[in-house]
Amino acid sequence: MSKKPIIGTTMGDVAGVGPEIIVKALLENDLYKQVRPLVIGDAFYLQQAVEIVNKDASINKIEAVEEAQFETGTLNCLQVGNMSQDIPKGQVSAEAGKHAYLFVEKAVDLAKDQHINAICTAPLNKEAMQKGGYKYPGHTEILASLTNTDNYSMMLSAPNLKVIHLTTHVGLKDAIESITPERTYEVVKLAHETLKASGNEDPSIAVCGINPHAGENGLFGYGEEEKQMVPGIEKAQAEGINVVGPSPADTLFFRAARGDYDIVVAAYHDQGHGPVKVLGLEAGINITVGLKGGVIRTSVDHGTAFDIAGKNIADHQSLIAAIYNAAELAPKQSIT
Repeated sequence: MSKKPIIGTTMGDVAGVGPEIIVKALLENDLYKQVRPLVIGDAFYLQQAVEIVNKDASINKIEAVEEAQFETGTLNCLQVGNMSQDIPKGQVSAEAGKHAYLFVEKAVDLAKDQHINAICTAPLNKEAMQKGGYKYPGHTEILASLTNTDNYSMMLSAPNLKVIHLTTHVGLKDAIESITPERTYEVVKLAHETLKASGNEDPSIAVCGINPHAGENGLFGYGEEEKQMVPGIEKAQAEGINVVGPSPADTLFFRAARGDYDIVVAAYHDQGHGPVKVLGLEAGINITVGLKGGVIRTSVDHGTAFDIAGKNIADHQSLIAAIYNAAELAPKQSIT
């Protein structure tokens, strides 16, 4: 029985770069030494991607994981749905958006039933998905809904920096209003538990303030840090969690990147995403933390890149990093 984890990689939006980077990543010679890769998507568009990237590979179209042939040069594609074969590259398509959702839905079912060890997702297009009938802001919210998870967060990882978020896909005003002591405590604890599970016995955590200079004792803002964050941080500290803050965001990311902290808690989307993408867009990955049922999900930290889709210039290094991280975080049960 093989101990290598089966990683189910969803194809994302077929009008984007997802199929191309999947083919490039899964044909890397060293990949099969650590994982058993499986594509969850559409075999026609996977074959199209093989031709776009000009690689020599065979497509094994399957209906069940048990039919997969895990060997270099073979791309196992678990077929989901029956898409038309004329979806243009680089354009918003309701059909592509609908199936991007269906690919994730299938992956979650497989993970919950322990047919795969973890999920890795290629990018979807939010506009296309919503036109296809699924009104979610992004992957994180889809996964939370499909696993009935209320307490979850988005974690980003780049070279020398990890960031977890209090809020993600909401407007800035709504983000600030939704930060509470309870949410701050929950995310700090998620960060602690996630890093501890990966082998860091006492991870150091720093929380970003909301306002410039973290409010500077009431000089900026309306006391949001003191009212909405500090009680949650103090609760975590009382439980022995190694956390500090709220700290000024303009210096905190620098300090974390040089090694002062293992992870930063960002208050809102752009506060956390900006530094990670500056440090390593190609190698950055997205991890959904706290999903029920032990479902592990990692992702590339970039979008569908419609402007370069079909041109064989998309970089696949982020996807490789995401697959390896999925294998690292996956539950250690062996799947036949």
